[in-house]
Amino acid sequence: MAKKLYEQWPFNFGAIHKQDFKKAKVVIAPVPYDATSSFKGGMREGPYAIIGNSRYLDEMLENESGDEMISFKTTDVFTLDEVVVSRNSAKEAIDGVEAAIYEEIVKYNKIPLMLGGEHSITFGAVKAVSKKYKDLSVLQFDAHTDLIDEYEGSKFSHACVMRRIQDEGIKTVQIGMRNINTEIDAYIKKKKVNIFEAPGLPPVEEVLKGLTENVYLTFDLDAFDPSIMPAVGTPEPGGLLWQETIDFIDEISKHINIVGADVVELMPIPGLHAPDFLAAKLAYKIICSILRRG
Repeated sequence: MAKKLYEQWPFNFGAIHKQDFKKAKVVIAPVPYDATSSFKGGMREGPYAIIGNSRYLDEMLENESGDEMISFKTTDVFTLDEVVVSRNSAKEAIDGVEAAIYEEIVKYNKIPLMLGGEHSITFGAVKAVSKKYKDLSVLQFDAHTDLIDEYEGSKFSHACVMRRIQDEGIKTVQIGMRNINTEIDAYIKKKKVNIFEAPGLPPVEEVLKGLTENVYLTFDLDAFDPSIMPAVGTPEPGGLLWQETIDFIDEISKHINIVGADVVELMPIPGLHAPDFLAAKLAYKIICSILRRG
């Protein structure tokens, strides 16, 4: 038999050859949306960059039998086709995200991991997951609070996403903050919002006080310092670093159930691949934290 001169690598998270939706525990949803981006655009390219770089993570390379990777089986993870939502209005887009995450993932008792795209899409995903988990809380890593009530004429902007989530009565804890204006400062004091400002990370036990058992983890990549993550729309100096953040997620996941998550706001920079690879590895680490808890 002649030697085969080519290979086929599927374009999904980890280049998994044996995807199986029925067996999957975590389902990845790429959402290439950035219609409300304000400072810089290009986050719609984020999901493709994350998935593309994930195919070269050593941890994600299948063994010879093609059924196992480091930390989990290939059948534990399934990547959906991209989720395309309405551009008619930000409200319609968020409603579309909610419908897709619920109808394609949550309804089947799977855990969603959404890849953005801008941060506004988190509101739709949180609403979808909250239909199943009535005690849901949200753990946010971010440079910004995203607590503005209305931005550039929209209540569904990326700058308003956590305000809309709190309007739903969902508890939140926010980590990594370092850009707070007077409107937000007044709101925080009035509502006694759980916020931990950068630099550094708070004690895990302090964060747990503000969370419920079932948690949605949303990670805006500008939570990281621009020295390791410059590829975001709104970079802020003084951010988090890689190892401390991964260690924190690993530790807190031992005490909560991560029932949904996202990695958002990657704005790929042509010719600079390290940030894209970092985002892919972060998504992998979040998957490991989810599956370790079971």
